[in-house]
Amino acid sequence: MFLMANSLCWDQFKRSLAIVKKNIRIYYSKGPVIIFGLLVPFFLFLSFYIGRNLPAEELIPGLLGMTAFFTATSVGPAIVPWEARAKTLERLISSPISLWAIFLGDVLSSFLFGAFVSLFPIIVALFIGIEMVNLLVLALGVILATFCFASLSILLSSYPPTDSPAGVMMISSMVKFPLVFISGIFIPIEELPAWGKTLSSISPLTYFTDLARNSMQGRSFYPVELDLVVLLIFTIVFLVAAIKIHERTMPKRL
Repeated sequence: MFLMANSLCWDQFKRSLAIVKKNIRIYYSKGPVIIFGLLVPFFLFLSFYIGRNLPAEELIPGLLGMTAFFTATSVGPAIVPWEARAKTLERLISSPISLWAIFLGDVLSSFLFGAFVSLFPIIVALFIGIEMVNLLVLALGVILATFCFASLSILLSSYPPTDSPAGVMMISSMVKFPLVFISGIFIPIEELPAWGKTLSSISPLTYFTDLARNSMQGRSFYPVELDLVVLLIFTIVFLVAAIKIHERTMPKRL
């Protein structure tokens, strides 16, 4: 029985990988998507830091945090509405694949895209001579954070059950941009007032930015172990909530 269950889960996971391949080919391999994922965080970051004469060690962690966040959540919220509008969602559901496997494929494709684009700020940091205090922690943080943000992107598409990508992306932006401004990217967490510290603690981006600062500056507001654990908890909550809500709202999309 146990071997049979493992075999079924493995079969479903392989079908999730087929969803990943489809998403990358249709949604993520487009030049404008990659450029958008780089330009939005870069110019948002530049508009805040220009003229402040801060050292690169303080600048790159914030840029890395925004890049990972925006790229991993750039397309994910719109995938399900696009599929519903194109009537391909019905075809997916009627195929021999579990609903959780479909959404796992969506999460994995957003994760791969976010992790890939996040390499660019790290390469820039190494190129300009920033010493990585703990490259292993940074690599683990990028993997965990981009998977967390990818799970959030699928959660953002779960409600309302609409086939309008524009409507979902508007709601997504209303969630994403406030998170950027409360996550210690522009103002370090230790410089925030007490209410700001409390508000920043509800954002997963806070903990990844904190990890990035630890890896490049050797200091962080939270312990590294706490950052990793909280990111893991956010990931599980986002992923489980996304799958459960999609299971309830899916009949309204068809």
